[in-house]
Amino acid sequence: MEGLEERLGALSIARRSCPDEPTYLLDMSLQTSGLLAVSCSNFNVHLHNKDTLRLLGEYRGHSGPLCGVTFAHKTPDLLYSGSADGTVRAWDVRRPGSEAVHTFKSDPVHIFCSFDVNCSDVLLCAGTEQVDDEDSYLVFWDVRKPGSGILGVYTESHSDDVTQVRFHPLDKDRLASGSTDGLVNVFDVSQGAEEEALLATCNSDSSAGGVCWSGPGYTQLLCLSHDEGLHLWDLNRLDTDEPLTVFSTTDARSLTPLADGGSVDYLVGGQWLEDVQKLLVVGGRSNGELHLLQCDDGGLRLLRSLEGGHASTVRCFAWDATGEGLITGGEDAQLLLWKPGGEEITMGKKASMKSESALRLKSRPHKKHGYQRDKTTTQQTDKLKTKMKTDKI
Repeated sequence: MEGLEERLGALSIARRSCPDEPTYLLDMSLQTSGLLAVSCSNFNVHLHNKDTLRLLGEYRGHSGPLCGVTFAHKTPDLLYSGSADGTVRAWDVRRPGSEAVHTFKSDPVHIFCSFDVNCSDVLLCAGTEQVDDEDSYLVFWDVRKPGSGILGVYTESHSDDVTQVRFHPLDKDRLASGSTDGLVNVFDVSQGAEEEALLATCNSDSSAGGVCWSGPGYTQLLCLSHDEGLHLWDLNRLDTDEPLTVFSTTDARSLTPLADGGSVDYLVGGQWLEDVQKLLVVGGRSNGELHLLQCDDGGLRLLRSLEGGHASTVRCFAWDATGEGLITGGEDAQLLLWKPGGEEITMGKKASMKSESALRLKSRPHKKHGYQRDKTTTQQTDKLKTKMKTDKI
């Protein structure tokens, strides 16, 4: 099998697409059968063909900044999007542009800044911003019962915005969460009560941003902090005397020397590549350059630099193992497909399309959105705090 470095070394631009209006491209999700979903700074979700990048439709309905998109696993015709408007919505990808088929809500004061659905498509979880400078929440729903209200909440494990929730790719009951309080927690949600469900707490010593499962069997956790720190932990060591930390640095930029003697300006994210058993980390520069890195117990190693693509900061990427391609999106409103031996077919001009409204977005997604809903007085929040102590997930 061809190694990762050889695959990445052959990448070049095969497709380029821009939306009709200027907007940041914030997050993306790949569907195995050929679709690509992209969340945009104008609160809409775009649906594309992943091989041609052709726009198939647009989903509207959210009234606040989006915090992500993800396809369901067992029922890939469903696409989920979460928003600071306090909703997670499910869309039918067989009907591009249609209304949401389900809307999941909790307390009116909750502003969601992360969400995910587990690998069995049964459990949905959203993380909230801090409420009234006191609590932040992990809110759960049973996807099979969209009209039945919330299943329960966790309230004690984080003290600030929950920037990331990630279910394990193979274990439906395993959940990781990261927060601006610096903690990355791992739960077994089958235990029900929060104090029983908490399996491990890892400290990033900074504001935790992106979290992803990695390693053989997805037994490791990668955490990228908002000040460009990087931490890799091995959860197989929980019951041993070995330290959990596989590799850690407070500033990954200093470990990424480039050909011109400089370094990356920021980290976009990480993804475990199952077919080659490698952890890919993507870094970038403000001019749109991309730098593809491998991360393991030896640290970070530069594999490939990609130039001539984006004109500004890249915010999201996805590796398509089936098509052996890399898809990237960013603040220049461009969506790019990089493939081995790709010959570019342009579907939009190469230029920054930053809008005035987009520029007002915070540069870091964990920050308060500047988006405020009515803080209606309610007794529901107090009820949620104790609900998980009696309900079983």
